[in-house]
Amino acid sequence: MDQSIETSPAAEQKGFLNWIEKAGNKIPNPTIMFLYLIALIAVLSAILSWANVSVTDEVVVPVPRDEFSQINEHLGGTLSLYDSVTGEPAELPEYILKEETFAVRNLLSVEGIRHVFSSFVDNFAGFGVVAVVLIAMAGVGVAEHAGMMGALIRRTVKVAPKRWLAFILIFVGVLSSVATDAGYLILVPLAAAAFLAVGRHPLAGLAAAFAGVGAVFGVNLLITPSDSMLVEVTNEVLTSAGQKPLEVTQNYYFAIVSSILMAVVALLVTVLITEKRLGPYDRADMTVADEAEGIDEAGEARGLRFAFWALIAFVAVIALLTAPPGAPLRDPVTGDIIGTTPFMASLVFIISLAFLVCGVAYGAGARTLQGGNEAVGAIAKTFGSLGGLLVMFLMIAQFIALFNWSNLPTVAAVSAADLLQQADVPAIVLLVAFILVIVLLDFILPGLVPKWVIFAPVFIPIFASLDVAPQTLLAAYRVGDSPVNVLTPLMVYLPFMVTVAQRYKKDAGLGTVIALMIPYAVWILLTWTILYVVWFLTGIPWGPGAPVGLN
Repeated sequence: MDQSIETSPAAEQKGFLNWIEKAGNKIPNPTIMFLYLIALIAVLSAILSWANVSVTDEVVVPVPRDEFSQINEHLGGTLSLYDSVTGEPAELPEYILKEETFAVRNLLSVEGIRHVFSSFVDNFAGFGVVAVVLIAMAGVGVAEHAGMMGALIRRTVKVAPKRWLAFILIFVGVLSSVATDAGYLILVPLAAAAFLAVGRHPLAGLAAAFAGVGAVFGVNLLITPSDSMLVEVTNEVLTSAGQKPLEVTQNYYFAIVSSILMAVVALLVTVLITEKRLGPYDRADMTVADEAEGIDEAGEARGLRFAFWALIAFVAVIALLTAPPGAPLRDPVTGDIIGTTPFMASLVFIISLAFLVCGVAYGAGARTLQGGNEAVGAIAKTFGSLGGLLVMFLMIAQFIALFNWSNLPTVAAVSAADLLQQADVPAIVLLVAFILVIVLLDFILPGLVPKWVIFAPVFIPIFASLDVAPQTLLAAYRVGDSPVNVLTPLMVYLPFMVTVAQRYKKDAGLGTVIALMIPYAVWILLTWTILYVVWFLTGIPWGPGAPVGLN
């Protein structure tokens, strides 16, 4: 009788992911790893610079409007702009297309070494993620120290159907891209704790929420600041080419369907792959206090009531600062609330302040936080726990800044664009190839808007010659940009995910998080690409007045 044992695909996948986790956790501490990466790009930049590697490309650059205004004032306001075709008065554009040559710059040259030393402090000072993390975690730290976070999670999981918990967390993660950073910093830790509270593996909750926030970042049910910036860059390219500009809703139908469908995919991956691989959770692995016992339910209920009324008052104040015409948080020119506005720019601070206010109110009601000194102490304790993360951010900031200074990302991006341009294949094949190119480049150049600034002037004209509308290309760009956000080491919040994972698994490392997120990235990318192809072939408009082809 044949005694051989057949392994199921699920078992093989579990073994593969376990191998990824073990191999990944053997990678040096992320801080050391980024030191190695800096050394690698320094050597690579030297080799390519000595080989005189360069690319020429059209890029979108801002017009120096302030300088023009100052010159005009010195000349008595006599300078006027006119359209060369119509002869009508024209306004100075915010951006123009400019052809530039990008040569690889040598980090080991005299100039490069001088830049490494002279820019070190500025690189870290200009790394905005540090400030965002500290501000976001200040309010959360007070709420957590007071006990509100645990109480809120316990009450929520009691009333929320257990079967819907994962989908709710994932979908909230998808929607959180309207606030950019808050989803990573607030929702992911909450999701891990929520899963633990209902007896599910906390790392599965972390992975589910991280997938919703990061792997589906490019779409939303709402119009986000990123939408406005993407369309603004696109319109500068179109206007310079004499084409009709797009509206901010150009991908709205596709974004709605994608948001819902990708959340469902993430849910299926969580239930069918992640939780089966992780198995039951052993609370002995926890490195944070387990609040499952010794709960003062009466004090908790009183604290939550205080927090609720504090939240109502806080929302009322924010509404007064936002809703009335001319309110401080409206756009001072257009009066808009959504888009590139003070309100949207303030969301992280508003959310953190909400946690702070509610945390103080909860502490007063539950008698777990007495006075301002304890609140300040809670913030200080939270900042202290982020020490290792801040050291990692120091090295990440240096790597990203030096990598960009070397022009290596731009050379790689433009070279990939040239390969696509030379291919003589149907438009849909090129669009899928474009998605895959964006996926690969996202590993070295994460960030939704920065890549589009490079790609828009290159690819929009290429695909226009194939009767592919810019909104069609932009939809493809959204598909390619998001899924591997949860895998690239250059994703600035990946070290934070490791920090959260270590609360529930003592030996968790970078490999742990990457192994968790690989199934999400693969299945979301595959499903999303199929959706895009079907959408393109059926000719469904991407949004209101946004057809697949050029009119």
